[in-house]
Amino acid sequence: MQIHLEQTPVESLECDALIALTFEGEPNERFKDTLSDVYGSGEVAGKIFEMTLVHRPQGFKAQRLLLAGAGPAGKFTSAELRRVAGAALRHLKSRSLRNIGMWLTGSYAGAEHVQAAVEGAMLGDYEPDRYKSDKKDVKVVDHFTVVTSGGADLDRAAERGRIVAEAQNFSRELSTEPANKLTPTSLAEAARQMAGAHGLECEVLDQDRMRQLGMGSLLGVAMGSAEPPALIILRYQPANANGGAHLGLVGKGVTFDTGGISIKPADGMEKMKYDMSGGAAMIATMRALAQLKPPIPVTALIPAVENMPGSRAQRPGDIVTSLSGKTIEVINTDAEGRLILADALTYAQRLGCTHLVDAATLTGAIVVALGHVNMGAFGTDDRLVERVLEAARAAGEKTWRMPLDDDYKEQLKSTFADMANVGGRPGGSITAALFLSEFAEKTPWVHLDIAGTAWLDEAKPYMSKGPVGVGVRTFISLAMNWAE
Repeated sequence: MQIHLEQTPVESLECDALIALTFEGEPNERFKDTLSDVYGSGEVAGKIFEMTLVHRPQGFKAQRLLLAGAGPAGKFTSAELRRVAGAALRHLKSRSLRNIGMWLTGSYAGAEHVQAAVEGAMLGDYEPDRYKSDKKDVKVVDHFTVVTSGGADLDRAAERGRIVAEAQNFSRELSTEPANKLTPTSLAEAARQMAGAHGLECEVLDQDRMRQLGMGSLLGVAMGSAEPPALIILRYQPANANGGAHLGLVGKGVTFDTGGISIKPADGMEKMKYDMSGGAAMIATMRALAQLKPPIPVTALIPAVENMPGSRAQRPGDIVTSLSGKTIEVINTDAEGRLILADALTYAQRLGCTHLVDAATLTGAIVVALGHVNMGAFGTDDRLVERVLEAARAAGEKTWRMPLDDDYKEQLKSTFADMANVGGRPGGSITAALFLSEFAEKTPWVHLDIAGTAWLDEAKPYMSKGPVGVGVRTFISLAMNWAE
């Protein structure tokens, strides 16, 4: 889909359909007279995601007008605009319309709104149908045009929206791949190809190198699989770094999670191909940063493994020695994400990262706590936590800070090792985060548990069923707006 920005009179735009916002209880001023019968009938209430299609709108070259419900004007933000743009595009795409425009006017025509509209349209356009063989009914949008009356930096905003949305969709594409196609090795190859295309440095540590380094925590998870593990490292170095900060992004890359010996129930296990969503988000973030060029060096580390119950798999009760030297008693082999992230966090510090942010589909407990709405944020440094929360707000990704009290550490005590990898059911997402904090040590660190937000079980008006690409916009915003 090609993206365009037109700063011309909206009446002159030729397209199959023009999207115009209408708010709850407030008819669109431009159409309240010409469409008085439509508004008068009560057909258009302006409720969020309500769509009313009008053919041959008077005074416009557009073939159709779509009045897109935007909800109460007082609650409308760029985040809501992103979702409405996606919903409107999906509504029109389902009717086989290929050339679509969206009119932004008044207080909703600034750079942030242009970017949000572009992102929303591109995210709404994505479908996870790569492996469907029957393509005859596939519907395609060729052009999406944002129309405004003019303003500063709008071309750059539209371009940034395209880059960000392409990155998020790239993350979704990786997470959609089935585990027989996307192994740790092929995830590493996808990262290598992306890096080559966008001028990033890519290094992949293989099993032998990780063994030499002493990454026993990561390697223990990989023992049960015939697929070898990989630690993917992507580096971005700006021409003129702003200060001495070096941001480390660490993403969980479990390409399939059976639970290992502590095997998961069969119901829903097919979705465990998306247990690498945190890793996919970091790879996608680096893709965008290579183009947007933030002022801070960024290194992404993605520990990639497959967690299988093979004859060589680690067992409950096994003790592994992490890269940091800390020993871990493996009580539950299905708590594998924290084991691979532990060694990656330690290695990130060895590479010089001064601030760490990780993302992982880590615990079912976060779903119990926050449902499928908010990412759970944990952190040891208040300033970095606030930076991440502010980046999430700017990106329109809902995030809630969770506690990280030392009192919970009692649950991770082990008789036989320095610590256990699980702390029981109470506060499960908190004890998982506390486990990771032991390996972040004194480095400012934030952990995002995305287990409840990385996947849609049912399609939304603005997005298809399947992987969301959650976190990508937050991490891009964090790096782009970094200030010492």
